[in-house]
Amino acid sequence: MDIKNLKLDNLVSKPITVSPNTTLTKTREILLENKVKRVIIIDKKKAVGVITEKDIAKKIYELGAKPIKSVKAKEFKPKILFTLTRDSSVQDCAKMMKKHRISLVIILDEKGILEGIVTKTDLATVFLTKESMPIQVSKIMEKKIITAAPSDPILHVESLLIRYGISRVIIKRNQRPVGIITFRDFVPAKIPQWIAESADPKEIQEYKFKKGLEESHSNQMSYLFPFHATDIMTSNPITIEMEKDVKVAITLMIKHNISGLPVVKKSKLVGIITKSDIVKILAE
Repeated sequence: MDIKNLKLDNLVSKPITVSPNTTLTKTREILLENKVKRVIIIDKKKAVGVITEKDIAKKIYELGAKPIKSVKAKEFKPKILFTLTRDSSVQDCAKMMKKHRISLVIILDEKGILEGIVTKTDLATVFLTKESMPIQVSKIMEKKIITAAPSDPILHVESLLIRYGISRVIIKRNQRPVGIITFRDFVPAKIPQWIAESADPKEIQEYKFKKGLEESHSNQMSYLFPFHATDIMTSNPITIEMEKDVKVAITLMIKHNISGLPVVKKSKLVGIITKSDIVKILAE
């Protein structure tokens, strides 16, 4: 049987949930303790929202003088919830994820009650265990890579994440990947909170969404730049050679609880492969 036609029934997992009144501080702790990338907000057994690492990282910068402990889950802007049932197929799920650029689908029963979730990791796992045809990493990797230097300010790195709508920035030196930064790296950091307490939120937002800064403006905001990529990046990132099989890449991502790998050729950065690339195959 084609894996694309498999039902989602066996892929559904129990999500980590919070109530609408859970504080941002507690939500952040839950994410870190459970090593998950998102939590589902539930109210009377029904899913009413999702909070991701990305949401928390952005929210911290927007707080200004407002205490982080005062923010509750219900204050996050509601996302459109994409839902399926246990009888939906792997391909249905992959198509939905690809079309809407999402990393999870919520599974509901016939009464609209939350039953669980299916994530990109679940789909990648199915590919790993059920797909028999070998595919080289070079065939599906993304060749356009967003990178930064080790000395770049962390606000610049975050601006790249937001501007390009990506989940990770590769930190490279001499064409070699030396680190990687995702929104997860901003969640536990005290640096964003320090900036939020000492800087004008409007200035920060203006910086993050600008493609570049005029020299005078850059000098005015120099107090924001003592922290660099090296302060929060994951050093010595796990990489994959471009001629390796995709299943090797999936195995590494699942083993190390990461969603993307820099692709190298003779140690030089040539691309990136993510779970989204696996989803694209399943959506075809």
